[in-house]
Amino acid sequence: MANYLKRPNGTEDVTPERIRKWYTVERVTREIAESFGFSEIRVPTFEVTELFQRSVGETTDVVQKEMYSVIAKETQFTLRPEGTAGTIRAMLQNGLLAEALPQKVFYQLSCFRHERPQAGRLREFHQFGVEMAGAASPYADAEVILLGKTVLDRLGLKNIVLNLNSIGCPACRAKYQEALRAYFTPFKEKLCETCQERLVRNPMRLLDCKSPEDRELSKDAPVILDYLCDDCKAHFEAVKTALTGMGVAFVINPKIVRGLDYYTKTVFEFISSDIGAQGTVCAGGRYDGLIEQLGGQSVPALGFGMGLERLILTMEQQGCEFLEPSVCDVYLAPMDEAAYPAALSYANALRTLGARAEFDLAGRSFKAQMKYANKLGARYLVVLGSNELSEGKGQLKNMQTGEQKPVRLDTAEHFTADYTEITLSDQFGGV
Repeated sequence: MANYLKRPNGTEDVTPERIRKWYTVERVTREIAESFGFSEIRVPTFEVTELFQRSVGETTDVVQKEMYSVIAKETQFTLRPEGTAGTIRAMLQNGLLAEALPQKVFYQLSCFRHERPQAGRLREFHQFGVEMAGAASPYADAEVILLGKTVLDRLGLKNIVLNLNSIGCPACRAKYQEALRAYFTPFKEKLCETCQERLVRNPMRLLDCKSPEDRELSKDAPVILDYLCDDCKAHFEAVKTALTGMGVAFVINPKIVRGLDYYTKTVFEFISSDIGAQGTVCAGGRYDGLIEQLGGQSVPALGFGMGLERLILTMEQQGCEFLEPSVCDVYLAPMDEAAYPAALSYANALRTLGARAEFDLAGRSFKAQMKYANKLGARYLVVLGSNELSEGKGQLKNMQTGEQKPVRLDTAEHFTADYTEITLSDQFGGV
């Protein structure tokens, strides 16, 4: 067995052969977010630990079990386990919430959670997310959900079901918490140790427990929809009406509470049936109290996150299309040492045109260079030998058709002019 160092468990390398899949989801998510009026924001990879304790919630699995934290000179920092808290902190600190509302931002970033690695769940993973601050309207909920659906549709994903719920406001949720305590208390000794603590501090977290035994106990638990106040009920009905009006299908799933404490009212998940247990490809909702909780004014807000690894995994399972890999436009084959300066000059001139140009850098024989050019998938080939360079003339060969066209080799400017004319011609098919 090779004795080189390996990557940490729960992480992945994105090799050149896979990077086009990442480019696909990154480009689509960016383009759609911008079409909805969202602007990109970038935030630090780590924050002070208190930020996540105050926002995500001390009774959540994320804070209790999954965060990567370190103490540096008596200050505790944590690698971000999700994108919302750091983004809201940045919006507050940089004065975005003092500008015209709503403020709409999106991000593409890495997150870190110490979990048992499995398909679709890594310890370092990547998210596309959007956050909208300053909009209390149920139409804002519908707009954010529609943005998520548009991304999934544009990527070509199928068999994705929108699961929708409302978890109410703090007032109506308090009554629901009491109902959950009354229901779960007789089963206290059967609950896992973590959930026994949650029963006292935050019983809604019991519904999000990953233990199969605890999930079985929660099957007949009260549902939040029966405890919504009039305002929360009206908001949820308006969201459903707006989605129906846009032709967005959904199912009501009262078991969705989301794994983070900052959520209020609308919560949702887009779930795939094609990638096993980790089927949620997009999840989010409203968090009207988070900004105030982090030291700002009372500003309503909402958003979602999409796991890029899960998106790519689902696309692979469903046979979705990805961006084609870029290939070499022109391969320059120097026949001897004297031809290398010309190869370097022509390659550089081609690159200024936006072409991808390569030449031999490994001292290959002519035959080996032909094999290498084919392996690269080069569209065109130019042989640079002593005769070609001394005469100032060469041949640009179409590697697909075998057709050759003359090109001038006396100067890089003449060569690129001929190359452009040939590759843009209808006869040669273009590049």
